[in-house]
Amino acid sequence: MVSQKMFELGRRSSKIRQIAEYGRARKAEIGNEKVFDFSLGNPSIPAPEKVREELIRLIETTPAEVLHGYTSSAGDMGVRESIAKYLSETFGANADASLIYMTCGAAASLCISFTALLAKGDEVIVPSPYFPEYKVFIEKAGGVTVTVPCEDKTFKLDIKAIEAAINERTRIVLINTPNNPTGAVYSEREIKALADLMQKKEKELNREIYLLSDEPYRELYYGEGKLPFVPNYYKRSIVAYSYSKSLSLPGERIGYIFVSPECPSADDVFAAVCGAGRSLGYVCAPALFQRMIPGVLGLTSDISEYRENREILVGALTEMGYELTPPDGAFYMFIKSPEDDAELFCERAKKHEILLVPSDDFGVKGYARLAYCTSRATVINSLPAFKALMDEYKK
Repeated sequence: MVSQKMFELGRRSSKIRQIAEYGRARKAEIGNEKVFDFSLGNPSIPAPEKVREELIRLIETTPAEVLHGYTSSAGDMGVRESIAKYLSETFGANADASLIYMTCGAAASLCISFTALLAKGDEVIVPSPYFPEYKVFIEKAGGVTVTVPCEDKTFKLDIKAIEAAINERTRIVLINTPNNPTGAVYSEREIKALADLMQKKEKELNREIYLLSDEPYRELYYGEGKLPFVPNYYKRSIVAYSYSKSLSLPGERIGYIFVSPECPSADDVFAAVCGAGRSLGYVCAPALFQRMIPGVLGLTSDISEYRENREILVGALTEMGYELTPPDGAFYMFIKSPEDDAELFCERAKKHEILLVPSDDFGVKGYARLAYCTSRATVINSLPAFKALMDEYKK
């Protein structure tokens, strides 16, 4: 016998992965250039050259038994000190290396954080649309996912709706900005309003409520200046970060958890993080890529490529008659389905070799997610297919 729940999860992969696998098979059948695959958030631009240089330097200068050996369970202290220094200098966060835990990407950061903070039946408030694996991670940790719709069309936080959802069972409010799947970015005003609300609710309910910020797209922002750093606004904050998107390294699975030093009982929270990492087997994140990080802090891949893809698609699709809100960050946009059933819309798009992900798995209906972290050729060559698809609806 096996776990029925795990069996079902394994047999039915996420809709994103299902469509990505369909795309791989279709490309093998008719050729890569004939399939317009916008399914998977897999960066198409290379990592900065400094990443390669740093890896080569480490391999050539570090004894193999050191380079490939275990770090401490929470990660190499020198690496954690470099990250703490970077966060302090960049965001004024007064970061502490002893409160940073190295992980196998943001997914591991989230799983560890949920396991560390949740007791059975505790609720996690998740603004929707949301990345569908959140629900899987929360439920595996014994929590309950409570979805709260964002504002219509803008996909900004609905503070009043979040306030109505917070109750004596709430343990975590989870946010993701820049957002997957919409590309929405939460402003400083929104973050401050959310922080003020949570502080008020903590006092009213006499209950610890954590703000968990999932930030793999932190650097992928098309506006001016830097985005607000959540721990500067709410003391009981935890950040889940990954270098997968900023450095185009999704397959290397390297990231970290940052517990705010302003968090009450921060040392206890971090001890729970360490215990959760131990219980899940998420200890000693990949050593080579841990040791690469100090040499590339502050660098990003050339996100101007994503910006141009975004501008081409927003302009062309809007002119064709598609409804969408231009995304401010990440490399996704949400397109309003021309028919009520987004699943049917995405199936019709497949006939034009356009691969989109219907919004149902993201917690809302009537939209499709388009991941524009693809090649420029895919973007340009897809436009006649998008037009033909819209023409069908206009007829």
